[in-house]
Amino acid sequence: MKSQIFYLAACFSLLTFGLNAQSHIFKIGHDEFLLDGKPFQIISGEMHFARIPRECWRDRLHMAKAMGLNTVATYIFWNYHETEKGKYNFKDNADVAEFCRLAQQEGLWVIIRPSPYACAEWEFGGYPWWLLREKGLKVRSQDPRFMDMSTKYFAALGKQLVPLQVTHGGPVIMVQIENEYGSYDKDKVYLSKYRDIYREAGFDVDLYTCDGPSQMPAGYLPGILPAVNGLDNVKEVKELINKYNDNHGPYFIAEWYPAWFDSWGLKHHVVPYQEFIQTYDSVLAAGLSINIYMAHGGTTRWFWNGANMGRRDPYSPQTSSYDYDAPIDEAGNATPKFYAMRDVIMKHLPKDVILPDVPGKKKAIAIPEIRLSQSSPLFDNLTSPIAVSAPLSFEDFGQGYGYMLYRTSIKGPVKGLLKISRLRDYALVYIDGRQIAVLDRRLDQDSLEVSIPEGGALLDILVENNGRINYGYYLNDNKQGITEKVTLNGKDIRGWKMYGFPMKNVDGVKFSATTAKGGPVYRRGVFTVNELGDTYVDLSKWGKGHVWINGRSIGKYWNIGPQQTLYVPAQWLKKGVNDIIIIEELKPEQEVIQFLDHPVLDELKP
Repeated sequence: MKSQIFYLAACFSLLTFGLNAQSHIFKIGHDEFLLDGKPFQIISGEMHFARIPRECWRDRLHMAKAMGLNTVATYIFWNYHETEKGKYNFKDNADVAEFCRLAQQEGLWVIIRPSPYACAEWEFGGYPWWLLREKGLKVRSQDPRFMDMSTKYFAALGKQLVPLQVTHGGPVIMVQIENEYGSYDKDKVYLSKYRDIYREAGFDVDLYTCDGPSQMPAGYLPGILPAVNGLDNVKEVKELINKYNDNHGPYFIAEWYPAWFDSWGLKHHVVPYQEFIQTYDSVLAAGLSINIYMAHGGTTRWFWNGANMGRRDPYSPQTSSYDYDAPIDEAGNATPKFYAMRDVIMKHLPKDVILPDVPGKKKAIAIPEIRLSQSSPLFDNLTSPIAVSAPLSFEDFGQGYGYMLYRTSIKGPVKGLLKISRLRDYALVYIDGRQIAVLDRRLDQDSLEVSIPEGGALLDILVENNGRINYGYYLNDNKQGITEKVTLNGKDIRGWKMYGFPMKNVDGVKFSATTAKGGPVYRRGVFTVNELGDTYVDLSKWGKGHVWINGRSIGKYWNIGPQQTLYVPAQWLKKGVNDIIIIEELKPEQEVIQFLDHPVLDELKP
C-alpha cells in the first residue's frame, strides 16, 4: 500500500512539474524584458539556498511568492560546491538544481549568479580556499591556472543547471557574469572569457553584468546587458544604462538595498520601510525591473562567513545571522517590511494575478535552562602533528577552515616582545597551558610581552580563521593562520609542531563528566523537546565559539555582539532527546545554556 501511495505521489509530482515546465521564451528586448513575446517586469528578491536549510527551501520560496515576487535571484558559491579541488558536491544543501525546481513549482522564475566571484559577505567571496595553495595564483584575473580551474567548475555546474534554463523548459531566465567587477578592475578580455566559459558550459540564456553607478564603465561588457546596483532614481537608472547599452534598456536594478548586513562588534542594521517604500513604488510604477537584496537573508553557518577590509578600514568579519533586516526574517516570517512591500507590489500587478495568502508566523519555542555536563578539552583532542621549522599557513598545511594549534618550546630565562607577523585572524596564546593573551586582527593586535622562566616553557598559539576577506583590494592576500613568522625580541622562533582542527564535524570528540580546568573546551549536553518549533540558542553569557545541534552546524557566536542568539530551525530538532555540542574558546567554565523563542541581534558588549 505504501509503495502504491508513493507511486501516485510521484506521478502527481511529475505532472505538476510538467505543467510548470511548459515551454516559454524569455528575451532581452529593446527596452523591456519579454516573456513569450509580451513585456515582462522582473520583480525579484534575493535569497541564497546555501544560507537556508534545504528543509526550508520550499517555505521560503512560497513566502517570496506570497510577497508578490515573480522571480528569485541566488548566488552560487564556488567554494560551497568544490570544497576540495576536483571534488564536486551538488547534494543535500548544495543541490542547487532542486532549489530551482522548487522555485518553478512555486511559480517563480530564477536568476542565477554563479560567481566565480560573489562577494555576498561569504567566505573569500565564494572562491575555494585551495586556490591560495597555488603559488602566485591571482584570482579574478586571466591567470591560466585560475581560468582552467574556473572552466572545470562551470562545466560541472552546467551539468546541474543547463537543463533548468528557460530555453530547456526550466525556470532560469538569466545568468550574471562575474559580480560588480568594475569595483575591482577593468579587464574586458577577462570578462569576455567568462562569457565564453558560460557558453561552453551550456548556458544559453541571456547574460548580464551588474555594477554600482561609478563602477559601470569598468565593469560592463559590450553586447551584454548592463544592470546597476544600489541606484533607485528612475531617471538616473535609465540614463546610466542607456549610456552603456547603446541608448536603450531594459532597465534592471540588479541589487537594491532596503537594509544591510551585520559585522561582529558593530551596530545592528535596521532600515524602517517608511524610509524607502515610496521609492520602491516609483521604480515599479516606472516599469523598471528590480531585485531586492535581500528578500530573505537566512544564516551563514559553519565557517562560511566572510570579512571586509579596506586600505583604510580595519578587518571586519561578518556575523552568523544574515537576517539583513530583510522583509522575510531569518526564520522565514513576514515582517512589517514584507507587508508594506507586498502592498506596493500588488498595485502594479496585472489584475488577473492573485497572490497566495501570507502564511502565519511560525511557531517558536523556548527551552528551559539545561546543563552541558560533559566536557572535553580541545588540547586533549590533538591529532598527529606536522613538524616544521617555521609556522605554515592553513593553506600550506592543507587545511581550509577551523582552528590551528602552533606549539613550540622556548628556552629560558628570557623576557621580551613576542610578535606574530601577519596573524590571521584570532589567536589565544598560552604559556605552559595558561592563557596569557587574546590577539584580535580586528583590533590590529599581533604582539605581547612575555616572560619565560629559567627552565623554559611550552608556547601554544591557537589560531582561528574568522573569515577570509570577501571584497576589495586584499582579495588575493587571504591566507589564514600564522602567515609569516613568530619572533621573540626580533629573533625568529624555530621548531614547531602544528595540529589541525578543520572542524568538518565533531564526531570524534570524546567526552567525560570531568570538570574543564582551562583552555578551549568542547561542551556537550542533551535536552528534550516535546513540541517542535523554531528556537534560538542564547549565548549571551558565553564567550566565543561554535554550536552544533544533532550534528548540524548552527553557527558561530561571539559575545561582543551584536548577535547574541543563533537560530535553530524546527526541522533540525526532533521530538524527544536532542544533542548539543559547543566549542567554547574563552569561558571554559561556562556550562549552562537556554533557548529563547525570539532572536537577539542588537546587543553590543564591550
